[in-house]
Amino acid sequence: MACSFATTTRTLTTQQRENNISNAPPPDVRSTSRLYMGMKVNIRIVGRKSSEPWLEEGVDMYEKRLRPSNVEIETTWHKDNVALMKGYEMDCSKNYKVICLDPKGKQPTSEVFTTNMYQWLDEGGSRLSFIIGGAEGLPNELKYPTASSKKISAPIMISLSSLTFTHQFARLLLIEQIYRATEIQKGSGYHK
Repeated sequence: MACSFATTTRTLTTQQRENNISNAPPPDVRSTSRLYMGMKVNIRIVGRKSSEPWLEEGVDMYEKRLRPSNVEIETTWHKDNVALMKGYEMDCSKNYKVICLDPKGKQPTSEVFTTNMYQWLDEGGSRLSFIIGGAEGLPNELKYPTASSKKISAPIMISLSSLTFTHQFARLLLIEQIYRATEIQKGSGYHK
């Protein structure tokens, strides 16, 4: 069964024009059976799980809050950029939409992130992958793909902030934004 979202024409905001991010209104997940049945978001990170209990408690809290929304978060830790690139190539081969977090990426608002997240999930068959680089950032193969790279297509780059965060903290912020997106989609009072 094909899954698509209807889009309507509307005026782009200055923020959307500057970010070159989708103009489509947030999709209605309830009308999209494949997305309604379950979504899987994989977060790929170079490094290892944080030894700070408060970070892992925050991640656990948002993962639990996401369960009623049928969103499963899985974090895959990679020992180095070579392993990360293999994971990236695997996600691309499965036609997952892959989004890289990079300080030079576009900074969407939470509302624009919501719209894009559901669009990316639709395009990736309810599967979405985010990549967070380690201490040195993303591998150059992702940041500067060349025309001769057969396996690598230019990924979508977004930024959570102009500030710099550790990769473990960026993971927590990303999961909170994913949760916020589900709440915006539902129309709850979480996002004000």
